[in-house]
Amino acid sequence: MQITSEVFTTIDAIPQSYWDSLKCCTDIYYSPEFLKAFESANTDISFNYIFILKNREAIAFANTQIVTIGIKTITKNISMSNKLRCTVNNMFCNNHIKVLFCGNVFLSGEYGTFLKDGEDKIKTFKALADGAKGLAQSTKKLSTTFIKDFKNESLCITNELKTLDYAAMQVEPNMIITLKPEWHSFEDYTKALKSKYRVKANRSDAKSESLQVRFFTEQDITKHKNELQELYQNTIANADFNAQILNLKTYIHLKKAFKDQFIVKGYFLDQKLVGFLSAMQNDKNLDAHFIGIDYEQNKEFAIYPRILNDYVRLGIATKSTKINLGRTASEIKSTLGAQPEDLTCYCKHKRYLPNQVLKPFIKNVQIKSFKQHSVFK
Repeated sequence: MQITSEVFTTIDAIPQSYWDSLKCCTDIYYSPEFLKAFESANTDISFNYIFILKNREAIAFANTQIVTIGIKTITKNISMSNKLRCTVNNMFCNNHIKVLFCGNVFLSGEYGTFLKDGEDKIKTFKALADGAKGLAQSTKKLSTTFIKDFKNESLCITNELKTLDYAAMQVEPNMIITLKPEWHSFEDYTKALKSKYRVKANRSDAKSESLQVRFFTEQDITKHKNELQELYQNTIANADFNAQILNLKTYIHLKKAFKDQFIVKGYFLDQKLVGFLSAMQNDKNLDAHFIGIDYEQNKEFAIYPRILNDYVRLGIATKSTKINLGRTASEIKSTLGAQPEDLTCYCKHKRYLPNQVLKPFIKNVQIKSFKQHSVFK
């Protein structure tokens, strides 16, 4: 039995037989069409795709990107002493660092590695880790490998990375709303809420009544691409941490490939675009992707609360069982009934000595706490 790895720098070079062998494409996030959309639109990022082969048949896959991040962008939003922050910044010369992300840097969740059913999970995952190590070693000026985001039930496999000198760290959870089958409308959902949360949801709708809302076609996304980009960059400027800016040309490719499964909804005020949401219908799950907001109008017209309400509406309309609202703003998402889904990442510096300094720092990173609301009767 021969285990080998193969790395491709473009989706187009991957043989169809590899996808057929893995049987992973029923999940949109592992399909070549989805991955190609990101590769095509984000040409400043180096994309690599690692395959593990057993007797020349694909048994595992990892999606990676090499991106450059300012070290101060990372440390300024992590709870630590000024002395430790200064030490870490100096260790990286207060500079930009080149990071290999294993996982989709633009998505929050377990979308980076795929292991074929019936294979030894730990052995196969270690082979993927070896493939990532080889890619890291061959990448000039690379500092760190970051393998993301794993649910608690996967840790029995992924914690093997600790034996390879990776440090584990918890990151902000995904916030998940579980929809009940008896909810056939937004009104059904709000009736299930305790009074104060129902009032809050209805107030958000009332304050946003002046907004004109419509679903975007591929032509609409193309027409409003620059406005969408600006609104999106407004929101990530307010985020605690963002590894990379997505070029929203990606959305044109996604809409072309996935039609009604990929949703973009625009919010207009007096003919001006002041907000948008995006989402992907993936089997029985509705996954929130990026949003964009004009913050000057947000307070008066409740754009963000309306977007959250509309994610619930979309989940019900698409007969989804779960809505993944993603990371950040965890408390406000919990006021809609979202529950946290813990996620763990793993980090390793390319060189041994800096890694020994980095490991205790990573282990001591504390995610922001938030109040979890109990909203249902």
